Amino acid sequence: MTRAVLTWVLERLERGESVAMASVIEASGSVPGKPGARLALTPSGARFGTIGGAGLELKVEDALRGMLNGGRQQVHEKGGRVETFVLYKDAKGEEATPLDSLCGGRVTVAMEVMDPMPHVLIAGGGHVGRAVAIVCDTLGWSHSVFDVRAEYADAERYPFASELHAGSVSGFLEGEDSDSLVRFSDVLLLGHDWAVDQEFLLGMLGRIEGGARPRIGAIGSTVKWNAFREAAVDAGVSEEAVDSVRCPIGLDIGADSPEEIAVAVCAEIMSLEKRGDSLD
Repeated sequence: MTRAVLTWVLERLERGESVAMASVIEASGSVPGKPGARLALTPSGARFGTIGGAGLELKVEDALRGMLNGGRQQVHEKGGRVETFVLYKDAKGEEATPLDSLCGGRVTVAMEVMDPMPHVLIAGGGHVGRAVAIVCDTLGWSHSVFDVRAEYADAERYPFASELHAGSVSGFLEGEDSDSLVRFSDVLLLGHDWAVDQEFLLGMLGRIEGGARPRIGAIGSTVKWNAFREAAVDAGVSEEAVDSVRCPIGLDIGADSPEEIAVAVCAEIMSLEKRGDSLD
């Protein structure tokens, strides 16, 4: 069961989902879940595994949901939560949480939240895109590359890319939807041609459901962004969705060179990840 739960957790993380997991780390007396029992769930409500069922599991499930939804600050500060439960409703004088049970056992459960590592889709494999890929590699992040020019999205230029996509924007997007795109934490529009970036932007915004990954950021000036924004609104994209896009991307550190811009962009992504932001 331990292996099955961990495999399920890893699959969810690869898909870009956060996972909360509870593990029984100590047990004594008559208890339903022994050390090593695990329960995992996602913000969408998917769950796998068990720590024994009954009132203990309900209590722990509530705690995991709280950690996923609104309790991230405590998770970031403390790294998780460890709680001891006494399976006896009249337990008093215990430094533990009593449960409505007559088993009389005692269980200690560790609870944690695991977030997926950033997976950045570099839409535009030029100088800045290559510099971003190098920073991603240094940080242990995944990156994939799209470019309409085959020579800018090949294995020689991007040897550590998770995915390489060379071709038209429509060719890439026709195989994608809101479920598949959540594998990316961020999409960076770094193309050499504003028309390609605009087509990619409109296609992405038309496929991402509200509040879901990925975040979208574009490199460029205010004039460029205003033109993109107008085109998106004219195409029927909601202003809320359009305004979720960051442009220009990157922290304001006075970056000029491709390498400096890459550092600024990845630092911004790290900041958003640490705050637990999605599209805002």
